[in-house]
Amino acid sequence: MEFCSLKGFTAVRELRTADGTRIDLAIFGEKGKKVVAVEFENSYKWIKQRTLYNAIKAHREGFKHLIIVYPFKSDPLKNSWVMNFIENELGMRVSLVKPEELLNFLEKNIEDFYSFS
Repeated sequence: MEFCSLKGFTAVRELRTADGTRIDLAIFGEKGKKVVAVEFENSYKWIKQRTLYNAIKAHREGFKHLIIVYPFKSDPLKNSWVMNFIENELGMRVSLVKPEELLNFLEKNIEDFYSFS
């Protein structure tokens, strides 16, 4: 959250959405512009279902970017219909990032997320 404020963004933990769900971490730009939703997932078995659910939550709330923070080595979403659906049907970009890479990933991409939002 400190990273976001240093870069001129605002981060909100456990953002309650209009439909009563929560987004783990929501990052906003100036004037409340929705920049990126971040969800932390620990389920290997249910990752496709959880990713789809998280994408729908973020999409309903108006985010165009979703970062899934996922600690496992494998990438079960690679070449997945879930990723194709999220990108093609919802028009969102999704990134799968390891926990230790999150800050670095945000630092490299947050301006791009902001300009695309």
